[in-house]
Amino acid sequence: MNGIDFLADTNALIYLLNGNSCMTPYLQKSLSFSVISEMELLSFPGITQQEEDSIKSLLQDCTELSISSEIKKQTIEIRKKYRIKLPDAIVSASAIVNNIPLITADKGFRQIAELSLELLIPTR
Repeated sequence: MNGIDFLADTNALIYLLNGNSCMTPYLQKSLSFSVISEMELLSFPGITQQEEDSIKSLLQDCTELSISSEIKKQTIEIRKKYRIKLPDAIVSASAIVNNIPLITADKGFRQIAELSLELLIPTR
């Protein structure tokens, strides 16, 4: 989709913000994010203004994927088939509909057969 290489799950974006080396292979890639990840990142209790500014700056360098009617339909099918949490189903559906691999450290996504997945192993 439009030159986007990967859809970054919320944890991948956090690793990127924190400079975790597991994200090094993706630094020169075109990343996208689901609106779900934006909501999750910006709604952490106790988030500082500096952290909020860093998140917003990172997201400006990525492509936002909104929830289209096709993503809604795919989300419903994923929830029916895999019984996963709604936010994870939306993120999965966003990757599937846009034909973009998902990068995440969440092993729960492995069960979704339709998903092209790159599982991160964060460093300490």
